[in-house]
Amino acid sequence: MIELTLALALVAAQAQQLQAPPPAPPAPPAGPVLTLDEALREAQARNLDLRAARARLEQSNQLSAKAWSGYLPQLAASATYTHNNVEAAIQLPTGYYVRDSATGTVPGGSTPQPPAFNPALPQSTTNPPGGPTTLLLYPSGFETAVIQKQDQLGAQLQLTQAIFAPGVWYAIATAREGEQLAGTTLEAARRDILFAAAQLYYGAASLRQAVAVQERILATNRDHERDARVRYETGTVNKMTLLRAEIDRARSEQDLKRAQIAYAQAKVSLATLLDRKEAAFEVDVPPEPAAAAGELEARALTERPDVQAARETVKLDASQRDGLYSGYAPALGAFAHYRWSNASGFTGLDTSWDLGLALNWNLFDGGLREANLREARARVAEAEAAQASTEAKALDEVKRARLDLESAIANRAKAEEQVALARENHRLVEVNFKAGAATYIEVSDATSALVSAELGKVNESLNADLAALRLQKAAGLFSPAK
Repeated sequence: MIELTLALALVAAQAQQLQAPPPAPPAPPAGPVLTLDEALREAQARNLDLRAARARLEQSNQLSAKAWSGYLPQLAASATYTHNNVEAAIQLPTGYYVRDSATGTVPGGSTPQPPAFNPALPQSTTNPPGGPTTLLLYPSGFETAVIQKQDQLGAQLQLTQAIFAPGVWYAIATAREGEQLAGTTLEAARRDILFAAAQLYYGAASLRQAVAVQERILATNRDHERDARVRYETGTVNKMTLLRAEIDRARSEQDLKRAQIAYAQAKVSLATLLDRKEAAFEVDVPPEPAAAAGELEARALTERPDVQAARETVKLDASQRDGLYSGYAPALGAFAHYRWSNASGFTGLDTSWDLGLALNWNLFDGGLREANLREARARVAEAEAAQASTEAKALDEVKRARLDLESAIANRAKAEEQVALARENHRLVEVNFKAGAATYIEVSDATSALVSAELGKVNESLNADLAALRLQKAAGLFSPAK
C-alpha cells in the first residue's frame, strides 16, 4: 500500500511539473556590453565636468599671452570730429617792404631827437639799437591761416614700447607658473572623474552579479514551491510547508526586483557621468585591479597631482611676492605720435609727429607696497603649510588604503570559503529533503544561508576591487591613458 501511495505521488508530481508554468526567463540585455576601458575612454572624452575643466585650462593658458602684451609694442589709433560754433582764422604777412621816411624830428617840435638807428651800419653809441629810425616796414602780401575750422577732423596714431619694466618681467614668469598649476589641477580633476567612473562601473558590475544570484535563488525557490505543492496535494506534507515555500518564492521575487532596480540605478548614474542620454547598455565583469607595489609613499609624493599642485602653488605665491619688489624700481618706455588734422594752424601743415621717452618712478605710495608685501609673505607661509598638510595626508591615505586592501582581501577569502560551505550544506539538505530525512524549514534555512553567502562574496569582492583602486589612487598610480 505504501509503495502504491509513493508511486501515485511520483506520477502526480510529474504531472504537476508538466502543468506548472516554466520559470520566467531572465530579462534580455538592455544593450551592448560596455567594457571598463570603453567607459573610461568615454568619461575622458564626454564627461561634462572634465570638459568644463579643460575650458578653464584653456582660459589659464592665456596668462602668458596677457603678461607678454605688457612688454610688446602697443599701437593705438584714434579719430575725432568736432563741430564748432564759428570758424576762426588769422591773416599773416608773407613778406615786407622797407621804406625810409627821411624824418629825424618829431613832427610839431623843434627839440633834436637821438640819431636814427640804421640797421645797415654796426651798432654803436651813435647808432644805438632801439632808437628811432626812419626805416619802416610795409607788408608785401598776406596769407590766411585757419586755426579753428567749424567742422574739424583729426586722427592720431600712438606707438608705445616698454624698455625697462621689471614688473612686467615678473608678471611673465608668474604667468608661466600659473599655467603649469592650471595643467596640474586639470590632471587632478581628470583622475578624480575617471576614478569615479571606475567606482561606478565596479559597483554596477557587482549589482549585476547580485541580480544573477537572485535569479538563481528565485529559480530554486520556485522549484521548492512546486515540489511542496505536489507533496501537499498528495498529503505527504502539511499546509505550513507549502506556505513557507510560497513565502520564500515571494521574498525571492521581491529581492530580485530590488536587485534589478539597484542595477538599473547604477547604470543611470554611470550613463550620467559618461554624458549618455540613455542607460541602454550592460556592464561586464571587470578585471581585478592590478596590485600596487613598490615604495608607494615615495611615489605618492612625486606622482599625485594634488601634491604637485601644492608645490606649484608655493612657487607661484613666491613669484608673486618677489614681483612686488619691482614696484620700487622705475619704469622706462618710449613713445611716438603721428597726427593729422584738417586745421593746419600756424604751421600750415596738416600732419605732425613726435618721439620721446617716458620715465615713471613711484617714490612713495602711502605704504601700499609694504602692505602688499606683508600680505604676499603671509600667502607664501599659508601655501607652504598647505603643501606640508597635503603631503602628510597623501602618506596617511597610502597607509590606510594599504590596510583597507589587506582587510578586504582577507574578507573576500573568507566570503569565498563561506560560499563553498553554504553550497555544500545546501546540497546535503536538498538530498536529505528529497530522501525525507530533512524538513522544508531546513531547506529554507540552507537556501537563505546560501543567498547570504553568495551576496556576501559579491560584496566583499567589490570591496576588495575598490580598495585596490583606492590604493592606486592614493599612491598616484591610477592614471588611465589620456
